[in-house]
Amino acid sequence: MDAQAFVEEPAVIAVAVLVLGIIVGLIVGRLNRELLTAAGVPDAVEGTPFERSAQSLGTSTVQIVARLSSWFIYGIAALTAIHIAQLLDTDQFWADVTLFLPQVFIAVLVLVIGFIIADKAELVVGEYLRSVKLPEASIIPKVVKYSILYVVILIALSQVGVHVTALMILLVVYTAGLVIVGAYAFKDFLVSSAVGIYLLLNQPYGIGDRIRVGDRSGIVQEVDIFVTIVESDDEEYVIPNRQVFEEGIVKVRE
Repeated sequence: MDAQAFVEEPAVIAVAVLVLGIIVGLIVGRLNRELLTAAGVPDAVEGTPFERSAQSLGTSTVQIVARLSSWFIYGIAALTAIHIAQLLDTDQFWADVTLFLPQVFIAVLVLVIGFIIADKAELVVGEYLRSVKLPEASIIPKVVKYSILYVVILIALSQVGVHVTALMILLVVYTAGLVIVGAYAFKDFLVSSAVGIYLLLNQPYGIGDRIRVGDRSGIVQEVDIFVTIVESDDEEYVIPNRQVFEEGIVKVRE
């Protein structure tokens, strides 16, 4: 076989196309990253839900866009190489690709929207629980966020034909475990909220009253559904309502 025949071999041409596609993909990805940075996109997306989600995964919006452009070129190069090398039934292959690409697009769209919703849910729950001064409350926003992301990933995988039966079973186990562990871990949280409702309804003491709970005493500054804040001359006590219920209240008369 002479050199000309060798160069014209479909396999050789396919490899050359694949290598060229990788090189072009790398160049385009780097170029897009530099152009987006120069255009001020990092500053424009700073603080957005998607950017925060990207940063939590160790990346950024600009890097994701740049990588997607590279991967798109890699995919086109790979498909072209397969077509040239005639590794598969060409007609059937392109028919499958035509059906698969919309599914990939929907899966990517679900992931993007899911990350935004999960991040927004974390912010909303965190804002709602900001006034809760119990340590258990701080992990609730994260649990909400990653639970949503898990469901989103399941939906995205199912869109591209991945069998998610095992992951669905894992989701059921995760949910059951979350309920059991949550009920145990947050029992004080739940008791405090129940006692808080009782205190708000019956008002055995109010803001400005001097009370003593256990060995802590002072003037009541705030009463909410979870805690009672008591302030003395030089200290402030944040007392979970559960402790108010367990230790009892002594109302100090002036």
